[in-house]
Amino acid sequence: MSPRAATADAPLWRDRNFGTYWVAQSLSAVGDSFAYLALPLLVLHATGSVAQMGLLTAVAGAASVGAGVFGGVLVDRYDRRTLMIIADLVRLVLYGLVPLAWLAGPQVWLLFVVLPICEAAGMLFQVAAVTAVRNLVDRDRITEANGGLQATYATAAVGGPLLAGVVSARFGPTAAVAVNAASFALSAAGLWLVRLRRPMPADGLDGAVPVRQRPVTEFLAGARFLWRQPVLRSLTVLLSVFIFLTFGFTDVLIYHVKHDLGGSDRTVGAVLGLAAVGTIAGALLAAPLRHRRGFGVTWIGAVSLSGLAIVGIGVAGTVPVVTALTAVYLCGVSIGGICSMSLRQEITPDHLLGRVTSAFWSTHYALGPPGAAVLTWATARYGVTWVTVVAGTGCLLVAGAGLVTPIRRAGAEATTRRPALQPAVETS
Repeated sequence: MSPRAATADAPLWRDRNFGTYWVAQSLSAVGDSFAYLALPLLVLHATGSVAQMGLLTAVAGAASVGAGVFGGVLVDRYDRRTLMIIADLVRLVLYGLVPLAWLAGPQVWLLFVVLPICEAAGMLFQVAAVTAVRNLVDRDRITEANGGLQATYATAAVGGPLLAGVVSARFGPTAAVAVNAASFALSAAGLWLVRLRRPMPADGLDGAVPVRQRPVTEFLAGARFLWRQPVLRSLTVLLSVFIFLTFGFTDVLIYHVKHDLGGSDRTVGAVLGLAAVGTIAGALLAAPLRHRRGFGVTWIGAVSLSGLAIVGIGVAGTVPVVTALTAVYLCGVSIGGICSMSLRQEITPDHLLGRVTSAFWSTHYALGPPGAAVLTWATARYGVTWVTVVAGTGCLLVAGAGLVTPIRRAGAEATTRRPALQPAVETS
């Protein structure tokens, strides 16, 4: 029996490489949750404007989309672990500048410089991180690995916002940004200890080294694969609409808790922290639900759940109800996101995985920045209730559209049909 077969049923955390990667990224997730709360609060404290919060989100999102265009090309050309470490160090330095600059008073302009660069580095990191999972575990354990990672990230995110709210209330949001900066040092140190597997010949081109072409040509190769695969094409289109409707939701939620419900920074941190339990639940449910119900039913149900929760959040008038509904929303996002990501990892050849991921995220997030700007502008003009009802209804329409696309018939598990790992793969 081969070593891999012998350990096929062993817990993933017992694998040294994957376990180290898991711990490093979980520590980083704690820091990310600080910035998740602190950066919107910095803008809100300095300007009092939800529209300014949305504008910063939009600018940062646009930089992320721009980086995503060629991020996949870099990931498929160069060492993925090295790229992730570089991205961590860039964010360590830039986020570290924010609390130092704030010593002289609010410097909102600096956020419009730092955050876009950090988001661009973050996009490169995310593309590399998704492809790294393929090089850390066996293919039939990808969904399990993604679920475990997301559950751990979410567990860290429960305590992160709670602690960030306390830190922000006592020391100011800049202290929370400093914690986020330090977390990237921990992530880089952990990644330094990780060793990724070399792709199997079947994952690439039967051992041949792909010929390098112009970056645009290489990017388009990933986009063509994405577009020619019926399920991935449908997912890309529908998720792009979903991201337009939800990209600015965190800003709206923070504004709702602070402005409409009279909450403090600590209250906002408690809402985000407790609601992250929904992400944990979604991460733990994703693999068993997909195994039992198939991809299509699971994904459509998850998007529907998120849409219903968004509608309820705008109607709810108390912090506990808003917290519970936000947890439901995050549960749906978690289930849908893990299933979508795992499907792409399973059916995409390794030598194309970075570019396919890049093409997906670039297309997927392209509508996010304008969506955040529109969502927060509409919130300032018409109020939270109107905006959440419209956005939530839109998410329900996205789920309904999934019923008339190949997504609905995507019930079989790609992991049980390994010979199907070719560009013409059908999952229906």
